[in-house]
Amino acid sequence: MEKSKPKTLPEIVARKEVARSRLIAVEQVDLKFSNGAERCFEKIKGSGQGAVMVIPMLDDNTLLLIREYCAGTHNYQLGFPKGLIDPGEAMQDAANRELQEEIGFAAKRWTHLHQVCMAPAFFNARMDIFVARDLYESKLQGDEPEPMEVVRWPINDYRSLLAQPDFTEARSIAALMLLRDFLEAPDDE
Repeated sequence: MEKSKPKTLPEIVARKEVARSRLIAVEQVDLKFSNGAERCFEKIKGSGQGAVMVIPMLDDNTLLLIREYCAGTHNYQLGFPKGLIDPGEAMQDAANRELQEEIGFAAKRWTHLHQVCMAPAFFNARMDIFVARDLYESKLQGDEPEPMEVVRWPINDYRSLLAQPDFTEARSIAALMLLRDFLEAPDDE
């Protein structure tokens, strides 16, 4: 496979906040590219420490998912526990906290699978995906408005999970595929 040549980042000529809500701020960024082209982009202003997603494995074949209300689509979605990393909190600590808040388990064994970006053309949001194993009961109070439904799913029936009409979030689908690759990899990798 041929490596791509490093590109010169465009020069940031100006930036200003053009809108703000309780949750997000929109920033206008004026750029000048190395070929002389100038463009104005709008993006969601970055904030926070990132986010985590956890794939809890009850045993070697059983995943735990949650079904929670999603305001963006005004429906309930099936996916993996996730949440923001608090200021000063380590990624794995945030993952363990979210696991306890959302499904009532903590984990003794952790594997970092991958970091994904969400819509990098529009905002700087990263999410680190972890596999949690050797689960034990441990509940923390979260900020969810209602209890989340915990759903057990056999990993060997992942195709049926992909066919579920409420399992559509791209991050959860990516995490499932990363998990499949991880579980199928030889132990010496």
